[in-house]
Amino acid sequence: MEKLLAKQSHLFRFTPKGHATLGLIGGASYFLLVEHREHLFQFLPYLILLLCPSMHLFMHHGHSRLHHQSSSSEENEAYRRGCEVGQKNAKDKREC
Repeated sequence: MEKLLAKQSHLFRFTPKGHATLGLIGGASYFLLVEHREHLFQFLPYLILLLCPSMHLFMHHGHSRLHHQSSSSEENEAYRRGCEVGQKNAKDKREC
């Protein structure tokens, strides 16, 4: 528990500079939302369109090779046998 607290104290957001940065970001965000609301709303459709590629980049992390490595050995064996049968059938058709 002590290690966790010691590690958290070294994070940037818990330092005085981190607090100042967060305050500056918060103040700028408030100013943009209050004073320039109509300017932000005109770009809203473009922001929604930008969400599509962002979602594809960050939410499709499940399509990795790790998913295929975790399949059972029976499924791998069935796949291998199916490939061999398919190759044999293709070879037989070429010989005709």
